[in-house]
Amino acid sequence: MLICRTIKEIRDFVRQARSRGLTVGFVPTMGYFHEGHLTLMRRAKEVCDVVVVSIFVNPLQFGPREDYDRYPRDLDRDVSLAREVGVDAIFHPSVEEMYPPGFTTHVDVEGLTECLCGLSRPGHFRGVATVVTKLFNIVRPDKAFFGQKDAQQALVIRRMVEDLNMDLEIVTVPTVREEDGLAMSSRNVYLSPEERRAAAVLPRSLDAARRAYESGERDAGRLVELVRGMIAAEPRARIDYVEIRSIPDLKPVSRLDGPALLALAVRFGSTRLIDNLVLGSPDGVL
Repeated sequence: MLICRTIKEIRDFVRQARSRGLTVGFVPTMGYFHEGHLTLMRRAKEVCDVVVVSIFVNPLQFGPREDYDRYPRDLDRDVSLAREVGVDAIFHPSVEEMYPPGFTTHVDVEGLTECLCGLSRPGHFRGVATVVTKLFNIVRPDKAFFGQKDAQQALVIRRMVEDLNMDLEIVTVPTVREEDGLAMSSRNVYLSPEERRAAAVLPRSLDAARRAYESGERDAGRLVELVRGMIAAEPRARIDYVEIRSIPDLKPVSRLDGPALLALAVRFGSTRLIDNLVLGSPDGVL
């Protein structure tokens, strides 16, 4: 497995792969791999000849009071796990490599980024769209793989790819969960044992909403209140938002007459966790 730290190195690697007629799959990450990341890599291996994974903690998508400096990092462990999965190359650039002096260009995706996490984290999706655009231009993959846990991000990236006529396919992979249902996240390591136990209310609340929907409930307000009520009953939980939005445009809905995203963000101590449920889709995937 090749480890590339410069744009030239990873471009040379991809160029050589393409000269042999190979397809390229790409998994952009911020590292500190868990089973969710590895599932994306395995999926990429299934459908592409060559898999590139980026590890880059992107400062542009963190707000001034967020956790950029303490975001978990362990490159040696990540390299070992990626090698076991069969990744062909890791792109691990420095901040200076990605954003050299004089960098002033940013990418904004309007509409989709003005709700949910976009409202709670101003500038976050501008940073995401900018770095992903750069990574797509650097790697030039045939397919890029994103987890459904970050559903809003996946929808933003799909819109950006379509609007900017980028020549690649965005593949969304179902959320990977712990035994108690909590969505796997690099930020789970921040939780104290008590907070970790409390966080299990999130998948329980989503499962209750799913059961209500399957029983015929279509009123968005009642589904939201069901979820909010369960979470609010957990003393360690502080709700940021619980909302239902249409797919793919993330418009508010009062009644579920088509595919919709039930999304939530909740804090346990200083740790902010997100999760979601797709309703009205045959396979439950975006």
